[in-house]
Amino acid sequence: MANVTPLAALPRDSAGKSAARAARRAGRVPGIIYGNKQDPVLISIEPRLLMDQLTAPGFYSHVFEIDVAGKKHKALAREVQFDPVSDRPMHVDFMRFGADTRVNVDVPVKFKSQADSPGLKRGGVLNVVRHTIQLRCRPDAIPEFIMCDLSGLDIGDSLHIDAIQLPPDVKPTIARNFTVATITAPTILVEIEETPAAAEGGPARRAPPEGRAGRDGQGPSREDASDGRRLAHPGAGLARLVGADLAHDRVGRRRG
Repeated sequence: MANVTPLAALPRDSAGKSAARAARRAGRVPGIIYGNKQDPVLISIEPRLLMDQLTAPGFYSHVFEIDVAGKKHKALAREVQFDPVSDRPMHVDFMRFGADTRVNVDVPVKFKSQADSPGLKRGGVLNVVRHTIQLRCRPDAIPEFIMCDLSGLDIGDSLHIDAIQLPPDVKPTIARNFTVATITAPTILVEIEETPAAAEGGPARRAPPEGRAGRDGQGPSREDASDGRRLAHPGAGLARLVGADLAHDRVGRRRG
């Protein structure tokens, strides 16, 4: 059974745009109550009271008992017009209902028994396919939410609407046995360790095994040089020094 929310309103004397603008200038939100083969009733609501209901969940699925000068009307909110600049409510419509009235309404979905799901215990992930389900029922029988039981669901299993127990005289608007949620396998993230050269976008090089010497037995070979250049012969530096000394002696003898 849906909860009944009381809402206070004042009657308006006349209809039309000018009367609605007059209600807004007085600091109130104009509205109307219609339906159930009765005459429409023009009303105005205090903005703070209306905003309290608009910001609460399930505004369009709540049954309102609107008190207009001592006379109460049970109705559902059908439409709210907002100012395109300030986003403040400008007009609100309520619809009366009778014993034979049926409405389509979106009801939120909740889940229970997560600890009794083998799939979730093994690290599976609950994938919610439908966060709300549209139901057709009497306005005074709108459920606050739909409870879904996850007991026994393993990885790869699906929960369909036929497995969910709905209140009496409440039916989904979709005729097929649609999926509400599934238990999916967990996603595994694999990290690959890269060498510094590969991390900078260059070609990755494999370092020589520890303790391996080059072909000359004194260190890494020419091909294993870290900077990619061939290593000079160990005697090349000594030859350059000897050649420089000889040239210096020749220049000194000429000057003498």
